[in-house]
Amino acid sequence: MKQGQPGATSPIYQRPIPIVQAPMAGACTPELAAVVSNAGGLGFLAAGYKSCEGMAAEIDRMRALTAEPFAMNLFTPQLDRTDELGPRVARYRDSLAATAQKYGVELGVAAYDRDDFEAKIAYLSAHPVAAVTFTFGPVDVETVTALRAAGSEVGFTVTSAHEAREAVRLGATFLFAQGAEAGGHRGTWNISDVPNTDDAATVTRAVIEATGLPTVAAGGVDGPDAVKALVAAGAFAAGVGTLFVAADESSSPEPHKDALASGDFTQATVTRAFSGRLARALTNDFVREHDAAAPSAYPNLHHMTKTIRGAAGKAGDPQGMALWAGSGHASAIRRPAAQVLADLWPTGAEG
Repeated sequence: MKQGQPGATSPIYQRPIPIVQAPMAGACTPELAAVVSNAGGLGFLAAGYKSCEGMAAEIDRMRALTAEPFAMNLFTPQLDRTDELGPRVARYRDSLAATAQKYGVELGVAAYDRDDFEAKIAYLSAHPVAAVTFTFGPVDVETVTALRAAGSEVGFTVTSAHEAREAVRLGATFLFAQGAEAGGHRGTWNISDVPNTDDAATVTRAVIEATGLPTVAAGGVDGPDAVKALVAAGAFAAGVGTLFVAADESSSPEPHKDALASGDFTQATVTRAFSGRLARALTNDFVREHDAAAPSAYPNLHHMTKTIRGAAGKAGDPQGMALWAGSGHASAIRRPAAQVLADLWPTGAEG
């Protein structure tokens, strides 16, 4: 992997192949991340929606599987909008009643929480990993300082030059530039913002010009040409998500993997319907029926719809699931992660 910017001396910037397995809550496993790190890329674990104990167990498992560098991603706690958006959340709950009945479940409690954030930071400060990144916005400077003092590189998902400059102010050492093509949640720092429509290469060039920091470019990777294009845009690596969601080692539900690989779902939508935060998913019945009514209350809506999504997955019905997907989803194939990597960066690709 070529070094993206001057001064990028950490092992995470010096990997043999320019592939970063994107952090994906609900899909990442130590087995998946270890395949990527052991092959010469950078594997990620995702702490989102896990307890601190669950995160720690995955780190221990990862360390048993690889001696190579790996990274951990956390969700930045959001502003509690329970009171502000309470009436809209209640109306949304009412609109979901028939769908919940269809799957034979009660809706979850639309509660706010901080995703065990403080405990996770304390653990990572005491048991550092090579890199820690934050998605969904800023954290306090003291958190960044503590992680860097422990020896971790610290990055932020950004979708614009403005967010990138704010990340520098907080002490970031690298950035994850997310284009509009990326699957799953958009990493906008303000939950109410409408995400831009810039592609990953455009965002990456703007972010590097604004900050000079080493940058991973994420969004729309569907093959080796896309990886090379993002590296040519200045990224030290391409972040790959959707292709790994369909990999054998992913913990995504089987119907999600099948939906990606089947070709039956041809359209994707950026929607708040599942979690309250805008996210890119294959367009299914749930999106068509509920997108327009969903308020921007996160993680409240995530907890409310979780029971429906879980029941749909157990029933093998992709129409009620959050089928996160980037623009390269048509290239997703159910296969081992090692094969995904081999296709993305064939032997001798650097030359």
